[in-house]
This record gives sequence, structure tokens and C-alpha cells, in this order.
Amino acid sequence: MTMRLRTEVLMDKAMDHFSVYDLERRIDERSTASPDMSYTRKLLDRGVAQCAKKLGEEAVELALASVIEGRERLIEEAADLVYHLLVVLKARDIKFAEVETVLGDRTGQSGLAEKASRKGS
Repeated sequence: MTMRLRTEVLMDKAMDHFSVYDLERRIDERSTASPDMSYTRKLLDRGVAQCAKKLGEEAVELALASVIEGRERLIEEAADLVYHLLVVLKARDIKFAEVETVLGDRTGQSGLAEKASRKGS
């Protein structure tokens, strides 16, 4: 089995068993756990500013990994970024489905037109 095929098989299995919604549910569950037992709860207890700071740190790590690290490290950093994005959304009481709705609404126009429409806002 080629590396590419093996990766596709692993991705299919991962998609069959875990989704961003599963992670969102896990974050919801851990947000009510004891701070001694849950990193998620500790982050949320520190407030949205601390959650946002951590998200920013992870974004920088992802950007750096995309240039200087290998594929696996980039995937790991992407996973960290998704987790911290969902924590920030939780801290602001926003569901990922709301983000998906905005993304879906944007598919009706080109990315350049959509970006230009936001310049005035």
C-alpha cells in the first residue's frame, strides 16, 4: 500500500470515528469538569482573553510548522489550532455550526469578492 493510499485509508477511518463536532462535544463536557482534571476547564476559567492568546500562539506554531517542519508535525499543529479555536468559540458561546453557516454563505461568491466586501466593515 502506498503512503498516499495508507493516509487516505487512515483519514477515512478517522472521519468515520471522530469529527470536529465530536471535539466540540468533548470540549463542552470538559468545560464542566474539575479544573484539576481538565485542561479545557483551566483554559476557560482563565477567560476568553487567555483562550484567545493560546489560539494565537497555536496559529503562529502552525504557520512556522507549515514552512519548516515535516508533514506529521504540521498535522499535529493543525489539530492543536482546531482545538484552541473551538475553546475560544466555547468561551464566547458560539457553536461551530454557526461558523459553518458563514462559510456556506460565502461559497456563493468568489473569495476575492467576499474579501473585498469585508473591507468596509
